[in-house]
Amino acid sequence: MEKTSASRPQISVVVPLLNEEESLPELCQWIEKVMVAHQFTYEILLVDDGSRDNSWGVIQGLVKQNPACRGIRFNRNYGKSAALNTGFRAAQGQVIITMDADLQDSPDEIPELYRMIREERYDLVSGWKKKRHDPITKTIPTKLFNAVTRAFSGIHLHDFNCGLKAYRHQVVKNIEVYGEMHRYIPVIAKWAGYGRIGEKVVLHQARKYGKTKFGLSRFLYGFLDLLSITFVSKFRKRPMHFFGSFGILSFCWGTPGRLVDFDQLFI
Repeated sequence: MEKTSASRPQISVVVPLLNEEESLPELCQWIEKVMVAHQFTYEILLVDDGSRDNSWGVIQGLVKQNPACRGIRFNRNYGKSAALNTGFRAAQGQVIITMDADLQDSPDEIPELYRMIREERYDLVSGWKKKRHDPITKTIPTKLFNAVTRAFSGIHLHDFNCGLKAYRHQVVKNIEVYGEMHRYIPVIAKWAGYGRIGEKVVLHQARKYGKTKFGLSRFLYGFLDLLSITFVSKFRKRPMHFFGSFGILSFCWGTPGRLVDFDQLFI
């Protein structure tokens, strides 16, 4: 039986992770400190995306220490989108907060993100890492990626790919994230009817443990996913408007010696 809104925890923190055994204890302690200080009811969902280190062993220990912690484990690496989607399905909170496990996202941002969802009635609030601690090989592609996504989606966010986001419960239960689509969750939410999308400048901390999972190939796949989302969203109800237009143009172009009255053709 699904919990009623009143019986749900106020906040679910969903943390997708891959090979982050060193950072997990510190992250969970930090989240717990913030929650206790603000007297939030909460849960922490740690989604292990097929880690090859001892991340799952660490998660099992954290679950024993703190009843608010829950662990979900994939047998192999499916990607961040799959981890988020699974976390969304399991989350019970009135507000869902997502953050990365590498300590570059600050749990101190959680209270204000929660307030913006509950009091300002946003459907989604996306973090903006205005001052980044990343090499130029990552910051320049990120700026290009964000500019293209703004142009395609009409959503004026500065940092679509920021892992620190807040959602109303209903939003995560009515969207599906797969492939590399986690970069476009604001776009998916907007086209699902959740258009109240806000932004908050958040602290970006330098990586303390491990190494980045960033690769330029992820942006290539990300742009292809953006085209996929755009196509599906614009033409899913009327696919013949897309394919039919190309078919008609091809027919006209390939018909020699024949005049085509376009005014009549497109009536």
